[in-house]
Amino acid sequence: MLTVAPDWAYALQLPHDPRAPRIARTTLRAVLDGHGLDDLADTAGLLASEMVTNAYRHTGEPSSLRLRGLSDGRLRITVWDTDPTVPPPFDKPPCPGAGTGADVVDAEAENGRGLHLVRLWADNWGSCLLGDGDQPWPGPRGKLLWIELVRRERFTMAA
Repeated sequence: MLTVAPDWAYALQLPHDPRAPRIARTTLRAVLDGHGLDDLADTAGLLASEMVTNAYRHTGEPSSLRLRGLSDGRLRITVWDTDPTVPPPFDKPPCPGAGTGADVVDAEAENGRGLHLVRLWADNWGSCLLGDGDQPWPGPRGKLLWIELVRRERFTMAA
């Protein structure tokens, strides 16, 4: 008898198109619903949408979204794009105090608000640079940004 769900993964190639964040969010919701993780859909959709929007705004190239469910209850969302610049908070590992609101974005800031949500709601995050432009082999260049969300137990109020 299987008591732990097996790992699974889905990948979505996104053209450089302003509709890409909405399509990514819609696909993510369908995948999470299909795997019984609809309780993560609002947070996952918002954070994935922000990451895909960043990819669209800062490159003139396609991007991709990868969703991976891990057997320990974590959901990993990865976005690849061709820009090698790693934005905050992905340039540093999560630290104590992350998600407490202690790290506030300036009210006058024109950028950086969306990815600030990662600090508030993701359980973990990171980045990986791909290629350097001088690599002798073909393949992806740019970066991967990833976040993880942990499924929490649902609590119900006793009557």
